[in-house]
Amino acid sequence: MVAAAALTLTACSAHEPDRQEVATSQPNPAPGSGPGPGPGVAAGPYPFGSVQQKAPAVANGEVPLVRRITTDKPYVFLTMDDGAVPDPDALKLMQQNATHPVLFLNQKYVKGHEAYFKQILDATGATLGDHTVNHPNLKGKPLEFQRKEICDDADDFQKGLGVRPSIFRPPFGNYDQNTLRAAAACGMRVAVLWTAAVNDGVVQFQSGDKLKPGDIVLMHFRKTFKEDYTAFVERAKKDGLTPVPLADFLG
Repeated sequence: MVAAAALTLTACSAHEPDRQEVATSQPNPAPGSGPGPGPGVAAGPYPFGSVQQKAPAVANGEVPLVRRITTDKPYVFLTMDDGAVPDPDALKLMQQNATHPVLFLNQKYVKGHEAYFKQILDATGATLGDHTVNHPNLKGKPLEFQRKEICDDADDFQKGLGVRPSIFRPPFGNYDQNTLRAAAACGMRVAVLWTAAVNDGVVQFQSGDKLKPGDIVLMHFRKTFKEDYTAFVERAKKDGLTPVPLADFLG
């Protein structure tokens, strides 16, 4: 069921970047302690919640872009976008197979479903990410338009979920210099793209025919959530990789 596809990957669609992204650098010494996993979450290869690497700092008023993580460890990183279809089995699936994803959510989908997403965040070791309020294509839009989409998303999550995200993903993977500036102005530390995606129960790769250490994988809250999640878990296992929290590698 899980197959390779050397395709352009869709987020809601994909974007070939206009500028050089950076992989994380400056690995930190392995910490001796750190917060443990949340309820129902299996212990990992290091204390989850502790900084393992740091992303480059915000520079010239722009957040850095990260597409993959530079690591020699057998780690892979899962991200989930939008929140359009709150699958009732998502929590159970994540507790059965801990993947510690980043949830890049849109306020327009979260509104009215705050309890659902808060439960996932609290119970699974997931991280909250900013994905704009309305999921527009930001590229080419005025700075203030972009700033409002990003800042309002973060502000609303602070109120509704009790967490303010500091990691951002541009909708469709599309961005420009204003996007990076707006994200920084809204308190984001980094913008995250991806190197693999799961669609309709199929894992697709931007290069090669398997997941590699440091890959950031994209999937969505949609009708095929169970199939997509299962495909990711099986593919990671087949390729000898352990899903760990992306936030731990962004400092």
